[in-house]
Amino acid sequence: PTSFARPDLAFWPGGDLAGATLLRPDGRPVLAQPVDGGLLLDPGPYPPYSITPLHAASPESQIPDPRIPDPLTCTPTLLENAALRVELNEAGNIVRIYDKANRREVLPPGGVANQLQAFEDRPRVPDAWDMDIYYDDRCWPADPASEVRVVESGPLRACLEVRRRILASDLVQRISLAHNSPRLDFDTTVEWRERHILLKVAFPLDVLAPAATYEIQWGNVERPTHRNTSWDWARFEVPAQKWVDLSEGDYGASLLNDGKYGHDVRDNVVRLTLLRGPTSPDPTADLGRHHFVYSLLPHAGGWDEGTVSEAYALNDPLIVWSVERAGPPAGRPGHALPFLAVDRPNVVVETVKQAEDGRGIVVRLYESQRRRGAFRLEAGLRLAAAWRTNLLEEDQESLEVEGHAVRAEIRPYQIMTMRLEFEAEPKETT
Repeated sequence: PTSFARPDLAFWPGGDLAGATLLRPDGRPVLAQPVDGGLLLDPGPYPPYSITPLHAASPESQIPDPRIPDPLTCTPTLLENAALRVELNEAGNIVRIYDKANRREVLPPGGVANQLQAFEDRPRVPDAWDMDIYYDDRCWPADPASEVRVVESGPLRACLEVRRRILASDLVQRISLAHNSPRLDFDTTVEWRERHILLKVAFPLDVLAPAATYEIQWGNVERPTHRNTSWDWARFEVPAQKWVDLSEGDYGASLLNDGKYGHDVRDNVVRLTLLRGPTSPDPTADLGRHHFVYSLLPHAGGWDEGTVSEAYALNDPLIVWSVERAGPPAGRPGHALPFLAVDRPNVVVETVKQAEDGRGIVVRLYESQRRRGAFRLEAGLRLAAAWRTNLLEEDQESLEVEGHAVRAEIRPYQIMTMRLEFEAEPKETT
């Protein structure tokens, strides 16, 4: 669950419908696709912080025809949905990404996306804590792919599996497109055997921008894409969290990840640091199997809530939980059950927790796009009271509640903590 409405696919581990059809609360059928380890489901869209109850209809039930998604194309040299066309060469390298929705080439002429690059990594100080700017003096590219095969061909997701080596390490990547998203995912497994080697992945973009934007906790920072001054040289590697973005006036692309924190952007090339091989103080650091996902998200205009929401979706995938229950689920007919929702896309609900003193719940949110103004936080239950608190959850200011909702003002990049108390016996509403 995240602060955003989301249309992405859900993975049901071990899912088996045994001939039945899943139905949404409004009676619409849910499309499913068998994949390794379970089922992919498409019951969206989902409201923010919500539970969408589904129930299984027997094969004999009269159900409406399912909505057929936009077609997917998948061959060893092509991935395509309604938003993107991704072309690969015989070596398994991505040589073209065409944004069909915005009619833009994402890569510059001759550019290759998803370039895996190994660098000699021998900093002057204990090497587990530092990188030196000269690390890129020596670079080794990945070998051509030893195998490219189709592992999923729709209707919900298309996926290619690419196997290759870089130095002495083996990599397996599953490159995928969902039928309803421009996000290109790279699900990566590495058997890492390197010492004093740094691994990065590079995406050259057909974008001209003097600065790139990097997400940090509760906000973002900008850093130059050039090295004109000694200050610029010193910032050759930038720590960031879920995304980095490079955009010009009317177009750009974001590189998302699910747990890698080193980035660099030089001119039009965006790179993500994936692995290192330090030997001090641990001579076996990072050896073994690693699994991670990163994604490329082309978009019109600059970065906005689209980048932020997709980064949250990558890091907080939908949870499918099966229960034994007879008949349709209870709840408001025809609707999912949202717990919290905000009416401003730049206001992100980051944390929902029980209050330390047991009085209601604590909601921590922040402003993400350097905008100020009023917002409305709506809960799924009627509110009895609300307060703005400090980080220690001490009440600072009483807030006026309006049934299920509370209003407040927020400043650019402000972090706000609220306490919400609900009525003891929630009243039914229509």
